[in-house]
Order: sequence, then structure tokens, then C-alpha cells
Amino acid sequence: MNVKRMRTRHHRSNGSNGSSRQLNGQIPMNRNHVFDSHGPDVRVRGTAQQLFEKYLQLGRDSTGSGDRVAAEGYFQHAEHYFRIMNAMAQAAQQSQQERAERLAARQQRAAAQANEEGEDRQEQDPQPDVREESEPQPELSEG
Repeated sequence: MNVKRMRTRHHRSNGSNGSSRQLNGQIPMNRNHVFDSHGPDVRVRGTAQQLFEKYLQLGRDSTGSGDRVAAEGYFQHAEHYFRIMNAMAQAAQQSQQERAERLAARQQRAAAQANEEGEDRQEQDPQPDVREESEPQPELSEG
């Protein structure tokens, strides 16, 4: 058995010693995430959108040159990155909706708290509804 292989089997390959920001073993998805793709006969690096476009173009080129097998491989890779882009869009939409719901709930709590504070002030300092007049007002006569 190779000693190097034994040493690297339990060694973390990313060198971060577990301090990376991964959520339950998943990489947080954003549209600027860079992927290292090892497609058929080619190695490409870029965002999901860039890889989708690149594999789509490679598939079209292979179709044009008559290589249907290579074209199918490229189109499958393009579909993979298309699905990743859709998953990212759904995650962004869901997080935006959750943020909007939290903001609305926070605003409702603030309004309810302000309303309660206003009611407490009215109970402490009740304002008389009837004005007391010290002098009678003169009447205006027409004519």
C-alpha cells in the first residue's frame, strides 16, 4: 500500500481545516460561483451561465461537424449547468420572498408596538374632550 495515499486519504484537500462556509456539506450557490468542469475532451472553468453557453456552443459545433456522440455529450453538460442556473434562480427567489416576509412581520410588530405605546399614553394622560371657556364669546350680528 502506498504511504502517500494513506496520508492523503484522511487529509482535507481544500486546506481550510473545516473553516469554510459550507452549509451541511453544500456550497452556497450564487450566480458568481466559479465551477471547474471536466467535460468530454475539454476542461472549462467559469460560472454556470458561462459553462452552459460554452457547452452549448461546443455541442452545436460538433453537430455541424457531424460528430453526434460528442455533440450529445456537450449538450448533456450544457443541460447540467442549465439545471444549476435554474436551481440558483429558485433559491434566490425563495430567499427574496423569505426576506420580504420577515420585513413585513417586523413592520407589523413595530406598528403593533407603536399602537400599544399610544394606548398606554392615552390611559396615563387622558385629554379632556370638552373645552372649558373662561369668557363668553361675543356674538356676531349681521347687518
